[in-house]
Amino acid sequence: MINTALHSKPWYREPWPWFLISLPATAVIAGVTTVWIAATSADGLVVGDYYKAGLAINQTLARDDAARALALAATLKNEDGALTLTLAGRMKAYPEQLTLTMAHPTRQGLDQTLVFSHAGGGHYRAALPAMPAGKWHVQLADAASTWRLSGVLYTPFSQPVTLTTDAESTVQSKGD
Repeated sequence: MINTALHSKPWYREPWPWFLISLPATAVIAGVTTVWIAATSADGLVVGDYYKAGLAINQTLARDDAARALALAATLKNEDGALTLTLAGRMKAYPEQLTLTMAHPTRQGLDQTLVFSHAGGGHYRAALPAMPAGKWHVQLADAASTWRLSGVLYTPFSQPVTLTTDAESTVQSKGD
């Protein structure tokens, strides 16, 4: 009979101790990774003063109501490298300038603001900058920010896009 106590392997040559050690080691590595991600990434979606942000939403809704009361609609077209805008509604006088803010849904660095100059009647014109193709959230407002039209459009501008106060008609279909 052979004495098995003399011929047994040391503990570090057995697979089960390493398996049991790997479970808490994996949890420690995952915890350190989570702390590193939390410390190095920005939490840009958190609003510091949420009360002021809520009040700003009320002002924005008032601007939408003002556009609805004026029955405003704007049509954007690409004409020879320039962007033309036709504004229609119950306006007493057309503003001298309009501002179109184009916000990219995922890349803030691509956001642009276009200033339209009055070209007579309800017609406006602005230079069309080079923009990547894709989806854009837009807001059209007068210089005094008394009203606003908002919607979604797709670039490149191959078809006219109409912005209205009706929530269903502000989303435009893709144009090729």
